[in-house]
Amino acid sequence: MLVLIKLLGSLALLMFGMKSMSEALQKMAGPQLRHVLGAMTTNRFTGMLTGMLVTASVQSSTATTVMTVSFVNAGLLTLAQAISVIMGANIGTTLTAWIMSAGMSFDISMVSYAGFFLGIILIYMKSHRYIGDFLFGLGLLLLGLTTLRLTGAEMDLGHNETVLNFFASFDPDSFLTTLIFLFLGGVLTFCVQSSAAVMAITMILCSSGALPIYQGIALVMGENIGTTVTSNLAALSANTQARRAALAHMFFNVFGVIWILFVFRPFIDAVCGLVGYDVTMAKDAVSSEAFLANAAKLTFVLAAFHTCFNVANTFILIWFIPQIERFVCWVIKSKKVDEEEDFRLHFITAGFMKTPELSVFEAQKEIQNFSKRMHRMFQMVRDLLELSTSVSAKSKDNDAEFNKLFSRIEKYEGISDNMELEIANYLNSVSDSHLSDDTKGKIRAMLREISELESIGDACQKMARTISRKYNAKQDHFNEKQYEHLHQMMELTDQSLTQMNKLIVGRKDSFDVNRTFNIENEINNYRNQLKSQNIVDVNNHEYTYAVGTIYMDLINECEKLGDYVVNVVEARMGIR
Repeated sequence: MLVLIKLLGSLALLMFGMKSMSEALQKMAGPQLRHVLGAMTTNRFTGMLTGMLVTASVQSSTATTVMTVSFVNAGLLTLAQAISVIMGANIGTTLTAWIMSAGMSFDISMVSYAGFFLGIILIYMKSHRYIGDFLFGLGLLLLGLTTLRLTGAEMDLGHNETVLNFFASFDPDSFLTTLIFLFLGGVLTFCVQSSAAVMAITMILCSSGALPIYQGIALVMGENIGTTVTSNLAALSANTQARRAALAHMFFNVFGVIWILFVFRPFIDAVCGLVGYDVTMAKDAVSSEAFLANAAKLTFVLAAFHTCFNVANTFILIWFIPQIERFVCWVIKSKKVDEEEDFRLHFITAGFMKTPELSVFEAQKEIQNFSKRMHRMFQMVRDLLELSTSVSAKSKDNDAEFNKLFSRIEKYEGISDNMELEIANYLNSVSDSHLSDDTKGKIRAMLREISELESIGDACQKMARTISRKYNAKQDHFNEKQYEHLHQMMELTDQSLTQMNKLIVGRKDSFDVNRTFNIENEINNYRNQLKSQNIVDVNNHEYTYAVGTIYMDLINECEKLGDYVVNVVEARMGIR
């Protein structure tokens, strides 16, 4: 029982160390990695290379997948480019197996203690705390590997008759045995949600001499499939492109496993020869020391197989990326959803929220969509005003068109409420994670942005209701001068919304914030001018007081909407 607890604890150390390393690296280089992904995927080969380097850097294929799906959603990457990046990510993630094989073969405890010592110093030095987090995570990873190695030696599985008899019960030459271990590897990976943990267990079993190499590699192949099942389940709640990317990932690994099964033993024998492992060495034919020394090479055989498998599979499939793209698009078809009835978030996917630093990018894309919706909603209000002043305003056809447009505006207001709530909940869940100060500041700004965007929706709804109230009451029309003033005010407001969308979609450093402030000053001055003029016109009996009140309600609501736009711009620019 004590040995079992040590085994489970060392696996937990290993998994937590990898998680800490990955998160620290993403905090240090998250935005830069996104720029690299966007800039270095001009063709399938650079995309593959980029996916490999990024995954090797952050030690997380999940992080690379999340970034890739984000770019596909944003239209910065095609699905074909994303598939090439995912292929590279499969190669990059094999670096983990090499680190583990080194940890299983050598005493690296001193390196882990040095990592702890340097890490804790840098953590307390705030300017370098992310490097400290990385070193501390590395120390935990190496300590977990060291403890695993020692625990494996203590268990002495190579002389445990129960374990040996269990594995001996499987016919090593049977194809069914390979399929059974393949299935076991997939199930174990799916259950523990970590291919690294299952790889570590496989290395312990193989290096102790308890598990033959062919069954061990069958477990590794199962791990490759198991990790894709996890990502596909996570993508069930995601959008179409995310599910296609996850399916492409599964197709890549399943196809690789299928063709490897046809050349199973020759391929493994070639890898063993590359590493220097003698496949034919029998336990009874040589001394115990020679057998264990040969078995110790098995950790490197597993790491080498993992790398050779993914490299060979990528070399085969990289020429067929267009066909893979067509296949996943055929399997997962786009759903045509009525925009007015679509309350789902398009870019944020809860199933993929495993890398908080990168989730902020997803939220930013959703805010861009939110902002565009609010601009369209204001344009609908302008159209509603046009319908209310139509020469055929008394006709039944015009009534039907007016009511239909007014209902759309009401639905948009409901959508804006839902979007604010869902994005806010998402950002709050992201903020519960350990984030960099820069990312925390971005989240605060984004929460302010969505609040102001929802206020824009409220202002549009109030204007629509004011227009509807006047239309249905069949009151006197605005005079020609009032219409002209309303159109001028709405044009200024529309310019303000256009500038806001330019900022949210584009880059802050190229945005002229003074343009927004100048438009806001024009709106304020024009509102004040019209307010004074309205009093004079009512006193001169150019129109009734009731008409003047509705007229000024629309003018004032435009001015408030302009204020909300300025608040969004200030939040985005980091202006207090």
